[in-house]
Amino acid sequence: MEMKPIGWIRSDFESKFGIPRQSGLVEELQAQVIFAPEYRVREAFRGLEGFSHLWLLWEFSEAKRESWSPTVRPPRLGGNKRMGVFATRSPFRPNPIGLSCVRLERVELDSPDGPILHVLGADLLNGTPIFDIKPYLPYADCRPEAAGGFAPDYEKNRLAVEFPSELASKVPKEKLAALTNLLAGDPRPSYQKDPDRVYGMGFAGMEIKFSVEENTLRVIAVDAAAEEKKA
Repeated sequence: MEMKPIGWIRSDFESKFGIPRQSGLVEELQAQVIFAPEYRVREAFRGLEGFSHLWLLWEFSEAKRESWSPTVRPPRLGGNKRMGVFATRSPFRPNPIGLSCVRLERVELDSPDGPILHVLGADLLNGTPIFDIKPYLPYADCRPEAAGGFAPDYEKNRLAVEFPSELASKVPKEKLAALTNLLAGDPRPSYQKDPDRVYGMGFAGMEIKFSVEENTLRVIAVDAAAEEKKA
């Protein structure tokens, strides 16, 4: 079966480092679903505005492989313990298909490239191909009693963020809350705990540099991305 992308995501992430590990963890993150010309048909979106959340089915386009492994190393287990691929959300799967739940902020119908879906909380690299969109149904999709298996509680891993005002002022106001929440989620690989290491993360055309000591992340620099510097 051949799957054809219906569009792609436009987000603030140009590299994989720093992208939230799951959708919805940083709800302030803004993104747009842009559709291929043949799917820019208003009738296809009729009634969509009545739903608050959507499921996005997409492709791990940067993680394609010719073969697959029955076990993977989940980052949240330190990268040293193997688990079954079907017990994880690893991008390295028999079929590189991802699933994300996002909040639908609005449907823009009158754009030259419209309809465009404005969404919040996406965990996708800029340019990720989108295969399909389905409405989230609370009565069917919400299971508060569900067990989380070996995946640790997200809130237990959050960091305090020290963001000096002179650096925070370099970030567009509409991006600051998303960036701060993103950093609080600890973008580092779980196996990297060196307090002297300086990390660099691309976000919204900026390069954010930070270090982490114990449970505190300190922003060290906010610079223009390398591409902008060359320009």
